[in-house]
Amino acid sequence: MDLTYTDEERDFRARLREWLAKALPELPARPSPDDWPGRRAYDLGWQRRLYEAGYAGLHWPVDAGGRGATPTQHLIFLEETERAGAPYVGANFVGLLHAGPTIAAEGTAAQRARWLPPVLRGEEVWCQGFSEPDAGSDLASLRTRAVRDGDDYVITGSKIWTSHAEVADWCELLVRTDPEAPKHRGISWLAMPMDAPGVTVRPLRTLAGSTEFAEVFLDEVRVPVADRVGAENDGWRVTMVTLSFERGTAFVGEVVACRRTLGELARTAKANGRWDDPVLRRRLGRLHGEFGALWRLTQWNVSEAERSPGGVPGVGGSVFKLAYSHARQELYDVAAEVLGAASLSLEEEWTLDRLSSLSYTIAAGTSQIQRNIVAERILGLPKGR
Repeated sequence: MDLTYTDEERDFRARLREWLAKALPELPARPSPDDWPGRRAYDLGWQRRLYEAGYAGLHWPVDAGGRGATPTQHLIFLEETERAGAPYVGANFVGLLHAGPTIAAEGTAAQRARWLPPVLRGEEVWCQGFSEPDAGSDLASLRTRAVRDGDDYVITGSKIWTSHAEVADWCELLVRTDPEAPKHRGISWLAMPMDAPGVTVRPLRTLAGSTEFAEVFLDEVRVPVADRVGAENDGWRVTMVTLSFERGTAFVGEVVACRRTLGELARTAKANGRWDDPVLRRRLGRLHGEFGALWRLTQWNVSEAERSPGGVPGVGGSVFKLAYSHARQELYDVAAEVLGAASLSLEEEWTLDRLSSLSYTIAAGTSQIQRNIVAERILGLPKGR
């Protein structure tokens, strides 16, 4: 008898498996990686299916439109959808995992009613307008200006590495509303419509050849003051909420995917003879232990977020983000050893994943930033002078 799960949770798993077995064969063919309008339609179509079946927003609170599932049910959902090979959030990841939870925690009732249901129903896509060309990892040095003009902000500046900007309806945008204030105190968090006059999107091609990022240029774009989440100049605090979701719970599905990839690597190594190398076997074994520990940390982070106000994960997310980024990179280094010359082919999915993994020690805050957070906020070490 499995004492880990309650009868209700085992029933939830069984019903989810049954639904996935029926729903997945009905999906259309996946679009090509470069077809972003097609990928948007595919990802939102899957989100609509989840919504209609009652599986959308399991990690969101009920008063934000979520299903009010337990942390265990959320984790079961991630395990079962990955096991079945179901689509992930795809182009909708900012709305579902970053912007949506932030609005749920920090937005007004009117803002929650306006923006959250379309995300859950698979009707609108969000992108993230945080990074800037001259700010680098020092996000608080952003220069995009928002000047108050009556009931609007007039915004001028640019953003870079804006995820899915070319297919997004809305952008979670950081702007400087008080240039005279200390840099962390003069920032505001806005929701900007991507079809507003003055918004120009220029896709960026990554090392893998994909264009999921873009530069965004803002030329006197008007955004209503009512679309500001949180108080004026309190955007840095709201941003920390967003980054807590991004680091603490947004990657949980990827841990499950990495554990599956690790199993596939072991099977491939046994088939092509690489398994005979004892050094490779030790690396695979150690990665198995690391991802097992990361999954336990994921379970803790999800449970901790459930108990916190607004469901916001704590600083444990930085521990996870730091460890996961490096474990993922090592996983795909090992994949290159297992595949040999085939790892140089861009036709191999693992090759593309390896190229993508190079960005993980930068995305959502560099590993250096995460180490500072762990040192100062968890270990209580003094700040550097």
